Amino acid sequence: MPEAIDIQLKKGALELCVLALLSQHDSYAYEIASRLADAIGMGEGTIYPLMRRLQNDGLVDTYLVESPAGPPRKYYRLTQAGSTSFASQKVAWTSFSQAMQDILGGAQ
Repeated sequence: MPEAIDIQLKKGALELCVLALLSQHDSYAYEIASRLADAIGMGEGTIYPLMRRLQNDGLVDTYLVESPAGPPRKYYRLTQAGSTSFASQKVAWTSFSQAMQDILGGAQ
């Protein structure tokens, strides 16, 4: 797959991935970035601006947790609006991915 297409597909799913991770447990941005780097190859440079946007949009809020090494860490958690957005995006993704499978399944 050409790299530009691969990156665009990943960026399109990035918000859903972050909301999914936060639906499992609160986390800090570096941990989220590490999980996404391992899973889909998206790095820190894309995560931090997205986290700010999610906070500005009211989908996540933050709180500080003391760190044994260094300054306190900013943890993110889903707000009620974030949980609602995650649920609706998950339904939309499931429907879209099934439609894609149906289309691609017949393609040779």
